[in-house]
Amino acid sequence: MEQKHSETALKKRIRAGKLRREDVARRLAELAFGRANDCVRLVLEEGTPLEKLDLSLLSEVKRNDKGTVEVRLVDRLRALEQLALMAEENGSELESFIKALQGGEEKA
Repeated sequence: MEQKHSETALKKRIRAGKLRREDVARRLAELAFGRANDCVRLVLEEGTPLEKLDLSLLSEVKRNDKGTVEVRLVDRLRALEQLALMAEENGSELESFIKALQGGEEKA
């Protein structure tokens, strides 16, 4: 429920032109560390409803005349590089944010 609310809030900020730095960092982290399971499912399983798949990592799908399917995903290394640049610019604040995305910070 909370994730759905945050997605709606993000869409509102995008439409209003008020995208925040943390929104960009979160999206880059999702691209860099996200799972490609649904992208593979799209190609291997017939009849899978598209609206139920998370295809955010999908960049391109091609099928040639012989039936071979080629799937391209987003460039994770590039997403990591951009995330690293943001971390350098913003220091420890972004570092804490990324640790929280990865499962929380260690408690002292």
